[in-house]
Amino acid sequence: AVESLMAESKAAGEPFCLFACSNEPHSPWNKGDRSRYPEDKVQLPPYHVDTPQTRDAWSRYLAEITYFDGQVGEILDLLEKHGLAENTMVVVTTEQGNSMPFAKWTLYDAGLQTALIVRWPGKVEPGSESHAMVEYVDVLPTFIDAAGGSADAGFDGRSFLPVLRGDATDHKRLVYGIQTTRGTIDAPPYYGSRSVRSDRYKLIVNFTPEVTLTNACTTSPEFRSWVAEAKAGDADAADKVRRYQHRPAVELYDLQEDPFEWENLAEDPAHAETVATLRGELEAWMTSQEDLGQATELAANERQRRGKGKR
Repeated sequence: AVESLMAESKAAGEPFCLFACSNEPHSPWNKGDRSRYPEDKVQLPPYHVDTPQTRDAWSRYLAEITYFDGQVGEILDLLEKHGLAENTMVVVTTEQGNSMPFAKWTLYDAGLQTALIVRWPGKVEPGSESHAMVEYVDVLPTFIDAAGGSADAGFDGRSFLPVLRGDATDHKRLVYGIQTTRGTIDAPPYYGSRSVRSDRYKLIVNFTPEVTLTNACTTSPEFRSWVAEAKAGDADAADKVRRYQHRPAVELYDLQEDPFEWENLAEDPAHAETVATLRGELEAWMTSQEDLGQATELAANERQRRGKGKR
């Protein structure tokens, strides 16, 4: 179907827009050649507990990322085959972090950041990089802008085409995150969080810090192995299990000095002004989105099929 689209577009001399959507690297991580990533050689993030189950998962996860990379290559090969490569913008992006602890289902950068790679011959300089902050709501306006349309009215996001062309180094001053558990697998009835990030600081507000966070991650073999290590007396494992499931009401991280978001500065008087400023920005954004915080969390079931008794 993809090749037919490209062939017809080339024959008719008409533009096309294709979303080639992959499941990878979403679990169960059963694709790709894991022998390229031996379990004893993979490098774990410092916020993980080093167990055989964790290493097994990382090996399979990296193999599936490589499998996904091969899928991207298939699309690029088809563009070359049909003579479309030089006049096509290709954007490769991914889902919101893996399903290991401190990533997906959290508002830490490992759970919010995604890959974003753009190839556009003659427009985007090969090998160039940008630290500009963009959000998914900015992607559609960028596509419209790149195609010569008007991306001004009615969008929550705005085009970052100037960044891609090298005409700008910045895009957004602040970016935001939302996380909810209501209606999700193996989760408590509610555990909502919101975040705001500048180029240096990340503020996270957890509406119900008294609730123990559970999700599909906490029932995984990897996390269960962390819990087993903690029960066996491993202090590092116990600390990481606690930190994952029990969060304070407010978290503040200096992403330049602490990129893995491990030292919470929210209670440090030296950062009180930063907390107040970012919290004001977050609350203003929530108001603009008609986000009522915990009240919105509790109403989530009204917008979910399973909450309405439907499948």
